[in-house]
Amino acid sequence: MNRIKRVTVVSLATVALSVLLPAAASAWAPAGTAPIHPGVQTFTAGAQCTSNFVFQEGSTVYLGQAAHCSGTGGQTETNGCTSASLPLGTPVEVTGSSKPGTLSYNSWLTMQAAGEKDPDTCAYNDLALIQIDPINAAKVNPSVPGFGGPTGVGSAGELGSTVYSYGNSELRLGVSKLSPKQGILIENEGGGWSHIVATATPGVPGDSGSGFMNEAGQAIGILSTLQIAPLAGTNGVGDLGRELAYARAHGFPELQLVPGTQPFKPDLVGAILGA
Repeated sequence: MNRIKRVTVVSLATVALSVLLPAAASAWAPAGTAPIHPGVQTFTAGAQCTSNFVFQEGSTVYLGQAAHCSGTGGQTETNGCTSASLPLGTPVEVTGSSKPGTLSYNSWLTMQAAGEKDPDTCAYNDLALIQIDPINAAKVNPSVPGFGGPTGVGSAGELGSTVYSYGNSELRLGVSKLSPKQGILIENEGGGWSHIVATATPGVPGDSGSGFMNEAGQAIGILSTLQIAPLAGTNGVGDLGRELAYARAHGFPELQLVPGTQPFKPDLVGAILGA
């Protein structure tokens, strides 16, 4: 199992208290023109990943990415309880934002500080939060391009269930029609912490952090690894419900996923044509 390591800019070959309620939909930028949304590229110390969903705690807006996107080790370093990472406070460039965001939560750093020992949690808890600077919060829309949603947080479902994702690796050289993906759930592992999915075009380096939704448009996880078993070219998707629960228990008690302002449409062809 290898992390889908971020893509460096240098070489594409390397892989006052607020009311704690989500903002009303009218507070978000229009979905069709918002420059910041799920699936935009993020750059941490020059390394590219893909954002997943929009989150909020009080009036603070976050964009999710994979924790390993700020990792400083090799691609095979997948244990978040031992792998090194850039510190909280690290600036993160967000496509569409006029000012860098800030790395405000990283599950790897959090697990290390907490002395986490559970092997499944250490292996698969792979969530980070980028705080969007307030000057750019009005540029955000939480809808997933092409598909719409998410409709909330849900479970991966039964084996064989359909999943949907949107990746945006630099390796695709800006061809946005390659970003929408549809696939199936083929296996669960890690006591429910991770789900193995197969899509027609698997996630590649730079897609790390991409969000996945189930057949109802519920957010189920984020892209974490490139698998060689049980089937080469499949991807490991960390369970978002568990990752959010961990974050809430470690400093972000009111953290919530923000539902999309656009209805969910499980139509891959429509998503591709609209990309």
